[in-house]
Amino acid sequence: MQASFGAVKLLALDFDGVISDSAPEAFIVALRTFVALRAESVLADDLRALEARSLERGVVTASRLYADFVEFMPLGNRAEDFGVELAALAAGVTLRDQADYDAHKREVVARDPKFLATYHERFYRGRAQFRDTDSDTWHGLLGPYPEFLAILRRRASDCRLAIATAKDRPSVERLLDSYAIADLFPGELVLDKETGESKRAHLTVLQERTGIAFEQIGFMDDKVNHLEDVALLGVRCALAGWGYNGEREHVRARECGFAVCSLGDVEHVLFD
Repeated sequence: MQASFGAVKLLALDFDGVISDSAPEAFIVALRTFVALRAESVLADDLRALEARSLERGVVTASRLYADFVEFMPLGNRAEDFGVELAALAAGVTLRDQADYDAHKREVVARDPKFLATYHERFYRGRAQFRDTDSDTWHGLLGPYPEFLAILRRRASDCRLAIATAKDRPSVERLLDSYAIADLFPGELVLDKETGESKRAHLTVLQERTGIAFEQIGFMDDKVNHLEDVALLGVRCALAGWGYNGEREHVRARECGFAVCSLGDVEHVLFD
């Protein structure tokens, strides 16, 4: 069992890949957005095949693109990075590590300087439309991690809880209600994509709002690049190993001195 990183006064949690098993929904919205912007793409056939069936979780995760999409997810940071991933899949580009990803992203931007901003705006517009017009299907693609929710409920009195996410607030609030844990997170401590482009911005705002020293704040994310950024503040960091990451990210996290948690040991690491 991993050593605890010590009791903290505030625990900030990423949402996707920590609380919510959200990749199937992100994949569908990302693919719809990409095809809307690049209708001539070979990925349009994949979208048509999916849309011809009911968008159940098993159908979505069986897509030929899905496994690679999830493998690439840890290399990006925000919604527009899904567009970069799909551009790589459309072109048959292999993204083995962060250096590959960053180089490919620069190429995407060089070809179309407006692509990232356009994709970002259209992605969130598409998500809102999906959420509001087909709520049952949307919720069906966004299950929680029940074991972690049970831990949060059990240990909620141990410290203050916050959310630091690149997701949009309406979606987060709806899902917190659906998962029956909205009461654990005060509204002023739920920070969404509008807080800033980096998780360091989120943690800085949380520190200002609570007055709790960075050294007494814990942060859990499923992306190592977010942890590396936030650790510069002095925040204690841990990787959610059940989220969207793999051995590549686990090795890097351990090199940085971050705990790599499983659902079996996360309670001990975060709260004991």
